[in-house]
Amino acid sequence: MRVWPGEPYPLGATWTGVGVNFALFSAHATKVELCLFDSVDATAESARISLPEYNDMVWHAFLPDVRPNQLYGYRVHGPYEPAAGHRFNPNKVVMDPYAKSVARATKWADEMFGYRVGDPEADLSFDDRDNAAYAPLAAVIDPAFTWGADRPPRTPWRNTVIYEMHVRGFSKLHPEIDPAVRGTYEALTREATINHLKKLGVTAIELMPVHHHTRDRYLEEKGLTNYWGYNTFGYFAPERRLARSASPAGAVREFKRMVRTLHAAGLEVILDVVYNHTAEGNQLGPTLSLRGIDNAWYYRLAEDPRYYMDFTGCGNTLNMRSPQVLQLIMDSLRYWVLEMHVDGFRFDLASALARELFEVDRLSSFFDIIHQDPVLSQVKLIAEPWDLGQGGYQVGNFPVLWTEWNGKYRDTVRRFWRGDANTVSELATRLSGSNDLYAHNGRQPYASINFVTAHDGFTLADLVSYNEKHNEANLEDNKDGENNNLSWNCGAEGPADDPGITALRARQVRNFLTTLLLSQGVPMLSHGDEVGRTQKGNNNAYCQDNEITWINWDLSDEQKALLDFTARVIHLRLSQPVLRRRKYFQGRNIRGGKDVAWLMPDGHEMDDDAWNADFVRSIGMMLWGNAIEEVDERGEVITGDTLLLLLNAHSDPVPFAMPRLDGDQQWLRVLDTAEPAPCCEKYVKPGDQFPLQGRSVAVLKVSAPSRGRRTAADSDETRPS
Repeated sequence: MRVWPGEPYPLGATWTGVGVNFALFSAHATKVELCLFDSVDATAESARISLPEYNDMVWHAFLPDVRPNQLYGYRVHGPYEPAAGHRFNPNKVVMDPYAKSVARATKWADEMFGYRVGDPEADLSFDDRDNAAYAPLAAVIDPAFTWGADRPPRTPWRNTVIYEMHVRGFSKLHPEIDPAVRGTYEALTREATINHLKKLGVTAIELMPVHHHTRDRYLEEKGLTNYWGYNTFGYFAPERRLARSASPAGAVREFKRMVRTLHAAGLEVILDVVYNHTAEGNQLGPTLSLRGIDNAWYYRLAEDPRYYMDFTGCGNTLNMRSPQVLQLIMDSLRYWVLEMHVDGFRFDLASALARELFEVDRLSSFFDIIHQDPVLSQVKLIAEPWDLGQGGYQVGNFPVLWTEWNGKYRDTVRRFWRGDANTVSELATRLSGSNDLYAHNGRQPYASINFVTAHDGFTLADLVSYNEKHNEANLEDNKDGENNNLSWNCGAEGPADDPGITALRARQVRNFLTTLLLSQGVPMLSHGDEVGRTQKGNNNAYCQDNEITWINWDLSDEQKALLDFTARVIHLRLSQPVLRRRKYFQGRNIRGGKDVAWLMPDGHEMDDDAWNADFVRSIGMMLWGNAIEEVDERGEVITGDTLLLLLNAHSDPVPFAMPRLDGDQQWLRVLDTAEPAPCCEKYVKPGDQFPLQGRSVAVLKVSAPSRGRRTAADSDETRPS
């Protein structure tokens, strides 16, 4: 086979049309061998080629006789000195970190570890057995694809509604999707999927990890699996097990078709990405890729370099002080935007990415290079603003361009609807966009990604049905998962036959959804919450690839009603400018009314006594439609309806005095969580009392009744709106 010098860049395996350039970074390697395999069933390589050139710490060669679909891996030579941070072992085939597709996933065997498993010296020992029969193998691909007229939707943040989704869990049981494609990228291109998302009204899907990841050995030995996928070691390769296509290149094309189809429907695609650690774990983990390529360069090592600094709870942390690690991450992000056309990223445990030294550094190189990058600075950037290290909780501390999962929003809303004391004041701040967290560094309300539930924790149905986690199916004696869920089971643990309890739970679900979707900021729904998905009390279902985590689309009448209700609230949000402000409230009079006013049930504005009283569990939020003080894309002043949101976490009804209005204007009820079906049109005169039911939300807007129409004060009769 002909071997030419090739080029050190780009890294990875690059098909040029006349051959393939191979390039691998390793600062400490003494020799790198490219291993070519004939098939995924091969137990040994068919060719082993020493990369002849070494420039800029990159080993490289050009092979004019290699074509797309070639399977390959590397053997990297160097010192095996764990005490010095080096774990080279040329007996182990390792995967290219720049692999664009993975042809064979890891097959678990003791040979996959660089040390002798079970040896008394543990990782200080050296395993000389060959792992070629078990190692993950990359594949060369031809990236050609016809994108046609594909364009990113570029939905403004203020108009964005995010739907967090697991590719497999969303579609695996969908009766309107061909069984052959359920659980795959292709399933998300089907009419049933698009119709559901469009009916719901969401504007972006946030896919749980789709980068290639390993299925942990200890889980597979227990008959479980890493379902969520937060165990990445292939930052350029779409997860093959989520593809219908049988070929490595086909999986890449399938992912691109999915993005193209979703874009055509006006939906953005955001990826949940895991750049804080890899699947190689701690010093006792396997040798899959980076560990065998240059362990000391890619990972954050402890003072004793045999061990790893672990800010993630997964055994290791990538070394953000290394220029090549930063390059790996940036090259990966740009690849997914430029080549795969995705619209943004949600960064798992993002605080770990900002740890240049030990503490989280908001001025770290990671942020600097993203801010100056002409591609990445223009896409949606979402941080999970915490990690497991000391000082890792950084909600509110990320810089401009970044939005954040607002954990304080989640906790406050849960406490309020649980009926906790002293929550009204903070609830008002969260409803207003959490200016206490984001305004100080120049960010606006859309910096807050508001959520009540996510993949990690209870589903919304379980949040109102369980006081305690029930993770027995995870086979960890129910010791895993969060203990402090801020949940309330409404009077019974788990499934209940009592009509009163089931009705209360349904109302609480509507309360959570309404609060979430009508708050300032960007709402995020967890998939299946709109149809009452349950995990039977499991709040850590990361290892369950079964009916526990799959959406059951055999919907009851109550679930169909919940879906319709959720869609109506999203439509209400998207139709009302006062619910999608770009700037924070000022709390002052503008054009005849305050942009926001906080009201007590007697109709007066909240005072210090009311804000601080521990018994207060109801509040009104009045949003003046003529006081937005923002302009649209053409410079026109934005105006809208004046809305009144009434929230009551008391168990008993609270009569709420309606604020005064000008002329013949009255208040028109447009939403009421106390009524599961679409509420009837109901006018209330200013000064009259609105019967706000126990544990409910009502939304009213200013409207002038048609001539001759009777108001609620004149008659109890109403008619459907």
